[in-house]
Amino acid sequence: MPKSRIRKKDDFTPPPAKTTSLKMSAGRGWVAPLMLAMFLIGLAWIVLFYVSEGDLPIKAMGNWNIVCGFGFIAVGFGVSTQWK
Repeated sequence: MPKSRIRKKDDFTPPPAKTTSLKMSAGRGWVAPLMLAMFLIGLAWIVLFYVSEGDLPIKAMGNWNIVCGFGFIAVGFGVSTQWK
């Protein structure tokens, strides 16, 4: 019985090393500061409403100030979906 051919395997060449940088991806640098700002504004709005016993931030809104504060927090969560 004849011998089968032995195929020569190519030498392994590792792929070139990728250089990674620690800077944030371009175009997304605004997401984290805006998200944190919305969280803090919403929290401050609600705390200010309770501490001032309803006089601040906008007295005419009454208890809707709480909804407004939670609205800022909800916008912060919405912005957080854009974070990579």
